[in-house]
Amino acid sequence: IQQDNLKKPITNGPKSVATPLDYGSGHLHPNGALDPGLVYDINATDYLNFLCAIGYNKKKIFLVAGRSYSCSVRVPEVTDLNYPSITISNLEGTKTISRIVKNVGKPRTYTASIDSPPEILVSVRPQSLKFERIGEEKKFTVTVKTKKGSPHGFVFGWLNWSDGVHHVRSPISVGIGPI
Repeated sequence: IQQDNLKKPITNGPKSVATPLDYGSGHLHPNGALDPGLVYDINATDYLNFLCAIGYNKKKIFLVAGRSYSCSVRVPEVTDLNYPSITISNLEGTKTISRIVKNVGKPRTYTASIDSPPEILVSVRPQSLKFERIGEEKKFTVTVKTKKGSPHGFVFGWLNWSDGVHHVRSPISVGIGPI
């Protein structure tokens, strides 16, 4: 839970504790941004494929992107966007998503840790990523599974990759059942 300057949970109203849907990933540490360790690299084509995933047609994509783009026959899923945050809506059962991180620092090994709410099980494969050079990319998967009897609604957790110096933290937002 994110805290305010009085060390109390941030709220989105007089009595309601805020969630990552309200405040995002938390605070940016400007000095840390100069040496992030890992990044989720993304390009314009990734965003165009995301527009395809949310149902945009050629005309709408042109209006947004200012250029023509044809969606592939295999329409990507919304969760395919290589974005640091992980959001899964309407989860019933199990869902596995993939992400790719790029090393922008010294050779290091990063280990994953998960902070997940009791309503879901979250696992990461592999649990460690060994980078031997700058620019090297590694793929990992995150599998999220609902527990039987979990109430419908959004729940939140975190994925953290750390080498002991860098902490690359990603929020996990999961909508259980039809929302």
